[in-house]
Amino acid sequence: MFKIVDENITMEDLLAGSEGFIKPELGTVIKGKVISLRKNQVIVDLNGVAVGIITGAETHDSAGTIKDLAVGDEVQAVVVEDENEHGMVVLSLRKASQANAWDRFEKAYKDGEIIQVVVSEANKGGLLLDVDGIKGFIPVSQLAPIHYPRVDGADANQILMRLKKLVGKNFTVKVINVDRASGKMILSERAAIETDSSEALKKLKVGDVVTGKVSGVVKFGIFVTFNGLEGLVHISEIAWGHVSNPHQYAKVGDPVQIQIIGIEKDKLSLSIKRLMPDPWEEISKKYPIGSKVKGVINRFSQFGAFVQLEDDINGLIHLSEISDKKVEDPKDFLSIGDQVEAIVINIDRDEHRIGLSLKQGGKGAEKKAKKETVEEKKEEAVEEIIVEKPVEEAPKEVAEKPKKKAKKEEKPVEGPVEGQIEGLVVEKPVEEAPKEVAEKPKKKAKKTVEETIEGTVEGTTEAEAPKEEVKEEKPKKKVKKAEKAGKPVEGLVEGLIEGQAEGPVAKEEKPKKKAAKKAKKEE
Repeated sequence: MFKIVDENITMEDLLAGSEGFIKPELGTVIKGKVISLRKNQVIVDLNGVAVGIITGAETHDSAGTIKDLAVGDEVQAVVVEDENEHGMVVLSLRKASQANAWDRFEKAYKDGEIIQVVVSEANKGGLLLDVDGIKGFIPVSQLAPIHYPRVDGADANQILMRLKKLVGKNFTVKVINVDRASGKMILSERAAIETDSSEALKKLKVGDVVTGKVSGVVKFGIFVTFNGLEGLVHISEIAWGHVSNPHQYAKVGDPVQIQIIGIEKDKLSLSIKRLMPDPWEEISKKYPIGSKVKGVINRFSQFGAFVQLEDDINGLIHLSEISDKKVEDPKDFLSIGDQVEAIVINIDRDEHRIGLSLKQGGKGAEKKAKKETVEEKKEEAVEEIIVEKPVEEAPKEVAEKPKKKAKKEEKPVEGPVEGQIEGLVVEKPVEEAPKEVAEKPKKKAKKTVEETIEGTVEGTTEAEAPKEEVKEEKPKKKVKKAEKAGKPVEGLVEGLIEGQAEGPVAKEEKPKKKAAKKAKKEE
């Protein structure tokens, strides 16, 4: 049994009195000896006066330290908690590795060392990596030529697709910026290979033939990498014939043999076609001046039409050699795919040019009839519709109405009763008057007196009577009643016509009748 000599003594006093032991502080790196080792758990003896514990995710670091540990080994860890519920100091291998990684990155930055990293993620701006919680970034501009995402039009989506293919790969890089306080670090693959590239560039000379790999295909040529260097095969150096699309000749990753044709500082000009036989060397023998040749029109330029004679041989028919007539646009006389027979009038083997003529062969091209495009036809159709549309029809009809009235009023209101009665019938709403008016002018010349009466009554009624007042008893019924009573119909018709002509005055009789009936009821 142990006897307590001083009841007031604390654990801190005992630790302070222990030789060779420093009280651990949060965030500090401490060393200890492994006394127990299990899966995801390490127990560490801290100089015999304290016990540390490492558990869970804190046992795993980028170096895989726990895999090589054994009981009795010395281990280095970071203090993350003074004491847990069991009285143990909580430690972390992962954070200790992070601290070591910062030390390693800072040293690499100062000394210019080259290090190896693994890419864990990609975005449109470049590649990202995570080393024990330390975030590193390799911008696209700092990638080596072999990994640089060369795409037509700098399409962001295509660039991202190319970068994602690099995730999980090892990269040799240099640290070009490190900031421990903010936890940021910038790396460069390009800088890492710069020294090797410089040495390789010094050994190159024009005319050398090397084997490389296609690193990018764009509309103006093919990029090829070799020995840490990158050069461009311009579109004019891909093949001896005309090349319109470099994508038809190579794809990224293809092995290719190239010749160095130019060195300017770190820029290299390459050629593929110069490693192939030049078909122009025997051209003067094959196509002597004055000979007739056959070919196909395959493209146009502002100064003429090109004729394909062979796969890699094209001749030019200048504007002045297409026809006896003046030619401003070759497309007016020729079309792509036309079979032509021409005369060879000039050969320049060094410049790879063959001059051809159609008119010197007595078969000058004739100007083609202009073909209307679909768009032109549509425009013409729209113009016809616009021209034919009667924009001012309504005003004309309205203008004709008063004239019609004036002519009708000049004629005497005479004629058979039936014509008068028909003229008094108002079966259509007032709103449709313009339609009737519009139809009348066709019959103007042959109008009878009866129609005149009809028109006068209709015109008067429709022009002056309000909509709600066209509810009067139909004239036909009044005439029938008159006939039964033996009254003269002609007088009735005249009265009705006068009433219609007077308009509002005739309509005022209804209220008077109603008032009279009301007075009788009251009596």
